[in-house]
Amino acid sequence: MNTAEKVTITVEATVNVPIEKVWNLWTSPEHIINWNNASDDWHTPRAENDLRKGGKFLSRMEAKDGSFGFDFGGVYDKVKTNELIAYTIDDGRTVKVSFTQNGNTTKVTETFEAENTHAIEMQQGGWQAILNSFKKYAESIAN
Repeated sequence: MNTAEKVTITVEATVNVPIEKVWNLWTSPEHIINWNNASDDWHTPRAENDLRKGGKFLSRMEAKDGSFGFDFGGVYDKVKTNELIAYTIDDGRTVKVSFTQNGNTTKVTETFEAENTHAIEMQQGGWQAILNSFKKYAESIAN
C-alpha cells in the first residue's frame, strides 16, 4: 500500500472508569491478557509491554481451539501518560490511541491505518470489538 492509498479507521468507546485506572488496565500485561480479544472464542495467552518511546510490545492472539494464532506487536513512537500512545505495528502501519477524561469517564479513541487484505468494515468491526471487550472488562473490575 503506498502513501496515497492509506486509509485510516477510527473506533472509540466511552469507559465509565477514571482515566488513571483506564490507562493502567490498557497498558499492563496482566490486564491485557483479560480483554484483548474480539470474540469469546479468542484469547491473548501472553502479553509483553515496554511502555516508552522506542519500547516494544507484543500480544499473542490465538483461537481458543488452537486452530490459528498470531503475534501482534510493534514499537512505541510516542507515549504521554493518561493521554496518548502512538505506535508502529510490525507491518509498518501506524496507530494512535488517545485517552480523554470527562469526570469519572474516559473516552478511548483508536485511529489506525488499514491493511489491504481484509475489508475496511471487517477491520473496523474487529478493532471495535476488542475496544468493546476492553470497556466491558474495565467497567467490570473497576466498579
